[in-house]
Amino acid sequence: MCARAPPASPRVPAAIIVGVLASLVLCFAAHSTIATSEHSCWTGRQTSSSAFNPPNMVSLSRKISEMLCQIVGFRSRTIVSSLLESKNGSECVKKMKMTEASQYKAAFKLFDADIFTENKIVEIVKGATELNIPIFRANWKAVASVNGGLHDPSVLVFNPEWGGKENKHHGKFEYPSEHGVKRPENEEDIAYMTVLELGQLIRSKQITSMELTEIFLKRLKRYNPVLEAVVTYTEELAYKQAKKADELLASGEYLGPLHGIPYGLKDIIAVPGYKTTWGSKTFKEQQFDTEAWVYKRLKAAGAVLVAKLVTGSLAYDDIWFGGRTRNPWNIEEFTTGSSAGPAACTSAGLVPFAIGSETAGSMTYPAARCGVTAIRPTFGTVGRTGVMSISESLDKLGPFCRSAKDCAVILDIIRGKDPDDLSSREIPLKDPFSVDITKLTVGYLDDAEMEVVHVLASKGVNMVPYELNYTVERVQGILNFTMDVDMLAHFDEWQRDGKDDEYEAQDQWPVELRRARMVPAVDYIQAQRARGKLVKEIREGFTVDAFIGNVTDWEKVCMGNLVGLPVMVVPTGLTNIWQPHSDDTNRRTSVTTGIYAPPSRDHIALALTMAYQSVTDHHKQRPPIDDLGPGDSIPNPPLVEIPARRFYL
Repeated sequence: MCARAPPASPRVPAAIIVGVLASLVLCFAAHSTIATSEHSCWTGRQTSSSAFNPPNMVSLSRKISEMLCQIVGFRSRTIVSSLLESKNGSECVKKMKMTEASQYKAAFKLFDADIFTENKIVEIVKGATELNIPIFRANWKAVASVNGGLHDPSVLVFNPEWGGKENKHHGKFEYPSEHGVKRPENEEDIAYMTVLELGQLIRSKQITSMELTEIFLKRLKRYNPVLEAVVTYTEELAYKQAKKADELLASGEYLGPLHGIPYGLKDIIAVPGYKTTWGSKTFKEQQFDTEAWVYKRLKAAGAVLVAKLVTGSLAYDDIWFGGRTRNPWNIEEFTTGSSAGPAACTSAGLVPFAIGSETAGSMTYPAARCGVTAIRPTFGTVGRTGVMSISESLDKLGPFCRSAKDCAVILDIIRGKDPDDLSSREIPLKDPFSVDITKLTVGYLDDAEMEVVHVLASKGVNMVPYELNYTVERVQGILNFTMDVDMLAHFDEWQRDGKDDEYEAQDQWPVELRRARMVPAVDYIQAQRARGKLVKEIREGFTVDAFIGNVTDWEKVCMGNLVGLPVMVVPTGLTNIWQPHSDDTNRRTSVTTGIYAPPSRDHIALALTMAYQSVTDHHKQRPPIDDLGPGDSIPNPPLVEIPARRFYL
C-alpha cells in the first residue's frame, strides 16, 4: 500500500509530476526501441534484442510509480501505473492527456465554461500557453508595472450623455453676493461660515487668508486625535499660498470666491512636495511630481490647501494605515466610505470644503453619515489626472461643503476638460442660480424624505409620485464586476507581488481582487453590455426633471454610478442615536436624502437643494464634538461599528 506524503510537506501538483515522469519513461522506452531497430510500438512482448526487454521496462515503470506515489499519493500511483502499463505508447499519451484535461475541466467550472470536450480542453490549454500568456505578459510589462493607474488610461471611454451629441457649453455661474457679512468674534463661528461668506470677509478685508489658514490649521490639529481624519498637514504650502492670496488682494487682484479660502484634499490626489499615500501602508511613503488637475484648478482660483485628508486604504471604506476615521456627530461610529477625511473634516468645521471621490458610495455614504452637503457630479465633469484610479468608467471627484451654494461654487471652478483624462468633458451645465424651479416636475420615491417633498412643493415645484423601473438584474453585480476587474488592472503588480497580504482590512480589496482574477474577458464585456442596457432603460424611464430618494440605498448607489447620474446629498434632520450610553448625550444620527438628476443636469439638483436649504437650517447644524453631554465621554477606540462594512468605494 502506498504511503501518503507528510501533511506538512508542500505538494507538487500531481498532474505535473505524473506528466513529467510518464513522459520520461515513454521517452526512455522510445529511445531503447530505436537503439535496437525495433519499429513497432512498445507492446510488452519479448524481442530478440537483449538491449531492450519490455517486461523489465514495465518493472522499472512500476518502481518509478512506487517512488512517485510517495510524493503525490495513492491516486497518482494508480494513474501512473495505468499509463505506463498501457498496450502502446499512443494510448499512454492519450490517457495522460485525458487525465490532464479532466483536471483542467474542473478549473473551467470556475469560469462557467465546462462546456468543452476533453480534446477541446487540451487544445484550449495549448493555445492559451503558446499564445495568450505571452500576450498577457507583454501587456503587463507595457502598462501594468506601475500601480495606481496614473499612467496609460484605457481608450474604452464611458460617456453617460443621453443626448448622443455634444451640447453647448455654458459659461461660468453667476454667484450670489453675500452683502452685509460681518466677521464673528468667535473663531468657531468663523469656522462654520460658508465659502461665499468667508470669501466676502476676505474680499472686504475683514480677515486675511493668513488668519483664516491659521484658524483651520489649529482646528485640524485640535480635533484630529479624536477623528483620525488627517494624513498630512500641508502647513508650509498653506501659509505660502495664503500669503500670496493676501498680496494679490492688496495689489487689487481678486481671483474669485475661493480667493484665500482653505480646503482639504482626499489623499488619493497628488500634490508635489507631499506624500500621496492612498491610505495604504504599502504606499505611505510615495510622492509624485504630478500636480493633480483638480489641484491645479483650485490653486489657480486662489484656494489654500491646508491638509491631505484620510482616504480609506486604496479608496475602500474608512480604514487606513493610521486607524479608522470617526463620525463627528457620533464618535462611537465610523464615517463609512473612503472619502472619510473630507466628510468628517467638513462636518466638524475643520475645513470650509474638501474634495473627495466616488466609485461606488465613497461620497454619498460619508456625506450622509456626517451630515454634510455634497454633490457626486455627472461622470466626466471633473478631470482625474494625478488621482489614484479604481475604475476609469466609474471614478468621479466632487466637493463636500456646508451648503448647496458652496457645492455649486466649487463644482463650477473644478469642472472642465482635462486634456490628459480621456473621460473628462465640458459638461454643459446651466447656471443653477438662475434655474426657475417652478417649471420643473420632480418625482419622489417611496423612500424619499417627505419634508423635502413638502418644502419644494411649497416653493412651486410640481411634485409627483415616481418609480424607478428597469429590467436589468444583478445591478450590484455589474458594478462589482466593473469596479473589481478595473481595480485589479490598476493594481496587478500589487497583487502579484503579494502586497495584498499587507492590506489594512483583509476582508476588503484582497478578497475582491482575488475573485476578480477569475472573471473572463467575455463576461466582463457582457457586464458592460448589460450596463448599456441599464443606461437605456433608465434614460427611457426618466420622465421627470429630477427625483428624490434614499441616497444610501445600495441598489441606487450602484445604479446611479453605473449610469453616471449626478446626485446631491441633502441633510434633512437629526435623530437620536441607537442605544445611547447616556440619556443626556448630544450625539445624534444625521438624516439625509438624495436629489438625483439626469446626466449633465447637475444644475437642476443643485437648484432644488438650494431652494430647500433657503428655508431650512439642517445643513447649518454643528456636531457636538466639544459638548457630548453630561457624563458622556469620547471612547477610544469607538465602541459601535454600524453598519457592517460593505462595498463602499
